Amino acid sequence: MGSMIDRSALLGVVFLGVLSTAATAQTRALTADDYARAERFIGYNTSPLVDHGAANVTWLNDSQLTWVDHDANGDRVMRFDAATGKSEVAFDHARLATALGKATGKPVKASKLPVTGYTLADDGRFDVAVGGTHYLCDLKDKGVCAPAKPIAKEKAAAIAGGPAVLSPDKKREAFIRNWNLWLRDVASGNETQLTTDGVTDYGYATDNAGWTHSDRAILVWSPDSSKIATFQQDQRKTGEMTLVSTNVGHPKVDTWKYPLVGDKNITMIERVIIDLNAPPSESRIVRLKMPPDQHRSTQCDDVSCFGGWEDVQWAKDGRTLAFASTSRDHRQTWLRVADATTGAVRDVFDETTKTWFESGINAINWRYLSDSNEVLWWSQRSNWGHLYLYDVASGKLKRVVTKGDWNVAEVNRVDEKTRTVWFTGMGREAGRDPYFQHYYKAGLDGGEVTLLTPEDANHGIDLSKDATYFVDTYSTTGAAPVSVLRKTADGSTVAEITRADISRLKAAGWIAPEKFTVKGRDGKTDLQGMMFKPTSFDPTKKYPVINYIYPGPQVGSIRTRNFASAHGDNQALAELGFIVVAIDGMGTPSRSKAFHDAYFEDIGDNTLPDQVAGMKELGKRHAFIDMDRIGIWGHSGGGNATATAMFKYPDFFKVGIAESGNHDNRNYEDDWAEKWQGLEVKRKDGSSNYDDQANQNHAGKLKGKLFLIHGMMDDNVPPSNTLLVVDALVKANKDFDLLLLPHARHGYGVDAAYVTRRRWDYFVEHLLGAVPPAQYTMKPPKAD
Repeated sequence: MGSMIDRSALLGVVFLGVLSTAATAQTRALTADDYARAERFIGYNTSPLVDHGAANVTWLNDSQLTWVDHDANGDRVMRFDAATGKSEVAFDHARLATALGKATGKPVKASKLPVTGYTLADDGRFDVAVGGTHYLCDLKDKGVCAPAKPIAKEKAAAIAGGPAVLSPDKKREAFIRNWNLWLRDVASGNETQLTTDGVTDYGYATDNAGWTHSDRAILVWSPDSSKIATFQQDQRKTGEMTLVSTNVGHPKVDTWKYPLVGDKNITMIERVIIDLNAPPSESRIVRLKMPPDQHRSTQCDDVSCFGGWEDVQWAKDGRTLAFASTSRDHRQTWLRVADATTGAVRDVFDETTKTWFESGINAINWRYLSDSNEVLWWSQRSNWGHLYLYDVASGKLKRVVTKGDWNVAEVNRVDEKTRTVWFTGMGREAGRDPYFQHYYKAGLDGGEVTLLTPEDANHGIDLSKDATYFVDTYSTTGAAPVSVLRKTADGSTVAEITRADISRLKAAGWIAPEKFTVKGRDGKTDLQGMMFKPTSFDPTKKYPVINYIYPGPQVGSIRTRNFASAHGDNQALAELGFIVVAIDGMGTPSRSKAFHDAYFEDIGDNTLPDQVAGMKELGKRHAFIDMDRIGIWGHSGGGNATATAMFKYPDFFKVGIAESGNHDNRNYEDDWAEKWQGLEVKRKDGSSNYDDQANQNHAGKLKGKLFLIHGMMDDNVPPSNTLLVVDALVKANKDFDLLLLPHARHGYGVDAAYVTRRRWDYFVEHLLGAVPPAQYTMKPPKAD
């Protein structure tokens, strides 16, 4: 009996061993070569394989422009002349490299000039930007470069403060020093203090929205360079955010003003005009006669959206100033005009919405037309973004300039003499991608809208200085860019500037993503998507699917409609054995107002009903999609949405990677969430209208594999957002994975390659069911 038992036990061990060996044999192991092949589809490897596209188009004057040409031999700056319709090499690159090398004291390659911008100086020399420094380069005679603004060594030590804002006449520049605004004469370097009462957290022109903060000055010069419109920003009662460094010894503490949702005291601005020509006996500062204004924009979650202060616009004569004021919750905006001499302010008109007001899709689109005392206004009151002409004197609507089931995206020129407006539009051309942008013009006094860019593609526009011409660069995700010069008057083509060549890219194995359309949560609304397949795709196989998500509401999941050699690491992930999809769900922009409003006051929705509906439709449509293996990942808002997906749809999404998510928007800056979710309402029972959007409140529902990642020095989305979820998962006794990057900010910086590799590893192990190579090293190019 004993020997029989021993024999049975031995047979059992042998049998289990066979099963274990078989299981091991079935587990696929990816190699370093597999990862290296995938890495070839990352942008830093694919972008250099695109030849002869027109990069960094810069107009030198009314008829000449430069653009950067690239091929296997390196980069060249080309000069195009509208008169001849031809391009030629702009200058002797070897000579410029030598001259810049001498000026900077660093070696410079002629095939890879470290130049970020080119303009033509008045004396014919090239004004070359290298980082934040400008050099005037004589490449015809002397072959030398010199700093554009030489400063004596003894004076250089005394100059401190933030980046300066140059006046229109280029003679003076304004900057911040010690919470006050200063003026510097460009020629001499002499400085004048313009304000004296600026103190800590109550300074002039200061740039701090909490989530973004810098030393640059926020202001608008009058056209004649005699006045400055800015503000004194009051943050004295605004709450603070604090980050603590990781290092040997005492940590460094970084603390700054960061208003949160629901705070009683948030940042306010007191609008002022500074008259530089005021007599010495009079104050330079004219305070506008109005209460402090909300630190709000008509478009984004900072007063400065696109590099300037676009919601403030001067009359051409500098006598009046038009500006838009927006309520804390973004539901109401007032168009106001101030007298620059007295500071008197008049409300011209206002607009109120049930959700939120925006003044554009890609830009702030209202314009102060001071010659005719009118305002061109952008509104979605018809459910679509269109232009309306108002009389400033009466505040009454004069006429509707554009209309229809399509959007004006970006106004980029208004000619008051010819009464014409030029703009990009979306969704007007039937049968085309509703997100494609085309260029149009329309009359302010009526008439038809004229299409200036007829090709079925996405169009990008660069206007000449006098707006006689524009460069039209058009492409699709599958068709390489073509750049042509057109006349602004009628869109007629003057010449082709260049046509990108992607033959080297295709030879490396590149394939375009596949566009698709699925129905949204309502079963009726068309949603646009992109699918990335492995280049070795086999339709007879089953593939796990990764959903890349950014839920909006300010942008969507599809990164671009233009040609791109890489869309993040979507194709690289696909190469590892996945299908990767991106779907722009309801609640994202660029469609109708109703589409964008889809989850107003319910930001915990995160477009996930659309993602699930769309992926289920794809699963029915394609046999190669394995609906039992669905993963999801995203960064920032996408990190938030990923965690929500794992908690609220635990039987659908099996693996998720949530990077730097704003998991509870009460721990994020006030402006963003109060626009989309509304002001916080605290109920008698202690609950809040912000409870459901907080991911930590749903953490107990987790079933799948969740990987949380955050930078501990993230000054955009503070790391407490992820730690709230960590705390809830621990209390719920849930298994999860966590990566905290001690020195990383929101975009991860030098740690980005490491995070990418860990992302690949996680999906390979837990979604593909394979073994990743041990500690593969990503190889991004080193900075020159």
